[in-house]
Amino acid sequence: MDRRKSIKTLFVGTFATGVLVEACKPSEKKAIAESATVALDADRMQEEKDALKKLNAEDKYFTPAEMATITVLGDIIIPKDAVSGSASDAKVPDFIEFIVKDMPEHQTPLRGGLRWLDLQCLTRFEKTFTGCTAKQQIEMVDMIAYPKKAKPEMAQGVSFFNLMRDLVSTGFYTSEIGVKDIGYMGNVPNQWNGVPDDVLKQYKMAYSERELKECVKYD
Repeated sequence: MDRRKSIKTLFVGTFATGVLVEACKPSEKKAIAESATVALDADRMQEEKDALKKLNAEDKYFTPAEMATITVLGDIIIPKDAVSGSASDAKVPDFIEFIVKDMPEHQTPLRGGLRWLDLQCLTRFEKTFTGCTAKQQIEMVDMIAYPKKAKPEMAQGVSFFNLMRDLVSTGFYTSEIGVKDIGYMGNVPNQWNGVPDDVLKQYKMAYSERELKECVKYD
């Protein structure tokens, strides 16, 4: 099972029970479920609208270089496949930018983690993370993506990557692309075709001509 499928399997379990990843507070579910750039105001209280307007008016927290790293990491965590687009296609970097403004406690861990990642790459490859080849990027990620296998000196990187993985997964699987990716249909109209004929026969029952005409329709 590849990394993307593993994340999808884990997230489907939490999605089914209505629980988002630990990186996001329960009180923030409404904000998390929406894109950082698209606001659906129909069912918001005025206080929510005002708070969202204020957050969106703030200057960008991440620098362009940091956003580039977040974009690459996101697409490594959830790459494009035959079913749907990648994390960046779902605008996950914008989601993360929104989250660090709405939940400032994530700012220092993420910024510190991004700097740690670049320093590690500079030591190993003499390039920042985004300047590395795809192979080198995966090599670096593999050092911190599996907590049980990671070396003790990689602890800071492991903590950073865990947070990134949580945020990327939440941003992706609460986006339109992500919801379609897991096949979630939501509440959709259906048609009941009545009790199956073999069940009716088992209990020696049958629909009347009127019921068949007015209440039951078989495909």
